[in-house]
Amino acid sequence: MQSAKILFFIFTSSIVVQQSYTQDLHFSQFFNNPLLTNPANTGFIPDADYRLGASYRNQYSNIMSVPYQTMSVYGDAQVFRNQLENGWMGLGGVIVRDVAGTGSLTSTQVYASVAYHQMLGLSSLLSAGFNVGWANKRIDQSKLTFPDQFDGKFFDNTLPTSVQLLNNSSSYFDMQAGLNYAYFPTKDIYINAGYSIQHINRPKETFFEEGDNSRISIRNIAFLNAIIKTSDVVIINPAAYFTTMAGATEFSLGMNAAYDLSGDGSKQIIGGLFYRYNDAVIPMVGLQISNIRFTFSYDVTTSSLKNYNHSMGAEEFNVMNKGFYSQFNGDKRQALCPTF
Repeated sequence: MQSAKILFFIFTSSIVVQQSYTQDLHFSQFFNNPLLTNPANTGFIPDADYRLGASYRNQYSNIMSVPYQTMSVYGDAQVFRNQLENGWMGLGGVIVRDVAGTGSLTSTQVYASVAYHQMLGLSSLLSAGFNVGWANKRIDQSKLTFPDQFDGKFFDNTLPTSVQLLNNSSSYFDMQAGLNYAYFPTKDIYINAGYSIQHINRPKETFFEEGDNSRISIRNIAFLNAIIKTSDVVIINPAAYFTTMAGATEFSLGMNAAYDLSGDGSKQIIGGLFYRYNDAVIPMVGLQISNIRFTFSYDVTTSSLKNYNHSMGAEEFNVMNKGFYSQFNGDKRQALCPTF
């Protein structure tokens, strides 16, 4: 019975792999992948001049011989702060790579992004940004099995199949755009909301013959978060995230909190809890030392898949470094969000 469950899970996972071909990758720590969430986040750094970050996600490693692995590296910075009145530009870039399943479905995405940020009075900020990039997906057909290769007991990829891929690789040019708004009425309250549209050029992506159904669907992403300083040693960060693409939706809601261990914010301990609707509970822990923050989260599956993966969804690790261009710049610039 248990082996039948595992076989069923692998079968349904293969369907997910096929569907993921037309749907995007995601991280549970969406707030730690700002350029993937919205290109208007480029240079949108209320407490620093630049940041560098990297994420790694490993999913279904307890039940699949080749788990889903997703990695991202990004960097962005504020520029022209002294040349533009009450505003600045943001420049950045991100690289994402994902390998999924026994067919080694490999996705590689490289984007460059730019954004403009304009202060509106003393307590709000409006941002607009876009990115352009190149994406590629490739698959190793020799590792795949298809329904007509089932011999009654097992799938055998040495048997002939009627399924033939036209290409083992697909590349395309991609574009995204977004808007952000931030409101900070006091030094202890910061509220930020954003909306972005991805794949606005509807590029074609397929391993088979091209047609109208090979165009990638537009993806809509909206988020809302706040940074609130509740005491001299505690800052909380509630956040919500919603995305929809090709009929699929994802909604996440939760909060993390930072506790100041050193009195000046140079050492912080972080804890949080998020919930992805109808999918997973996501606890998170972290540590910040100087300008470097480490966070780790784990997806505890709550959907029907928990019967096959025993609620062991995915582990995710993120590291982020923020800083100023010089040791004196931090004293000259006032942070827009609450800080220790």
